[in-house]
Amino acid sequence: MSQQSSSSSVMKAVLVKQPGGVDQLCIGETERPVPKANELLVKIHSFALNRMDIIQREGRYPVPPQASPILGVEMAGVVVETGLEAKRFKVGDKMFGLMYGGAYAQYATIDEGSALPLGNLSMELGSSLLECWYTAYQAVHLIGKLQKGDDILIHAASGGVGTAAIQLAKLAGARRIFVTASSTEKLEYCRKLGATHPINYREQSFKDVVLEETGGRGVDVICDYLLASYFADNIASLAVDGRMSLQGTMGGLVCENVNLAPLLFKRLRIEGSALRSRSLDYQRGLAAVFCENVLPHIESGDLCWHISRVFDWEDIADAHRLMESN
Repeated sequence: MSQQSSSSSVMKAVLVKQPGGVDQLCIGETERPVPKANELLVKIHSFALNRMDIIQREGRYPVPPQASPILGVEMAGVVVETGLEAKRFKVGDKMFGLMYGGAYAQYATIDEGSALPLGNLSMELGSSLLECWYTAYQAVHLIGKLQKGDDILIHAASGGVGTAAIQLAKLAGARRIFVTASSTEKLEYCRKLGATHPINYREQSFKDVVLEETGGRGVDVICDYLLASYFADNIASLAVDGRMSLQGTMGGLVCENVNLAPLLFKRLRIEGSALRSRSLDYQRGLAAVFCENVLPHIESGDLCWHISRVFDWEDIADAHRLMESN
């Protein structure tokens, strides 16, 4: 049975007046969403920022058709209403989840199959986990097929997805975990999380380090966010039957004068990875496998997570400015 918590149909949300800079963000009133049969209505305690939020604010992000126009894809809160077919959660349950949009608000709806029980996690921690950890899990396991004893190379390793990928690789029993970052401080942090071969890309060629340390064999898996600028050296760094997951385009979109022969002769597999554009069934499956294989290790403290800073939502412009500065 659908359980109503309030008759009010209006809520506050962070709105974008028109595509542009942070000055286009404001807190205003909008219609409160109504849960469909398979959805939960959640009173949001906290939500997380992601780089896609900035791109969407600027009007440059291809928002999925099923997404709310309100920014934000991950949040934590309390269930205040359940759809007619929702059975796993009840009113009053604390939860967190990843959704297609709508997190920058007092209330949001989420598919019940995409919602996870908060357990012993804080609201802030729960709301910040899933975009990064789901992306890392896709890269390491669903695409990378990392096996115990494999070698892996993780680029941009000190960021959210990178630090999650390091810990997933260590948990899976990777033999060597190569990582790239831009400073000694960042690399030391990666080492504490489980990286075995930190590489300062400003001082060393990651390709040379990988090939030297593996005796010319290369690594089994690469998690990449740079695309064009690293493509040739990534291909050279992969072992026979190697797998590479592409999660970003920070290094450009066009590769020039790249020898593609190794793709054929080394039987390489390269796959682009996106999350927000995935089907609901895929999202549900990812939530289930994460809940079973990863979440218990986060709850126990075996896997750790760092939140850079917590803002009041009235300071959303400052939060966007901080993310843009990184």
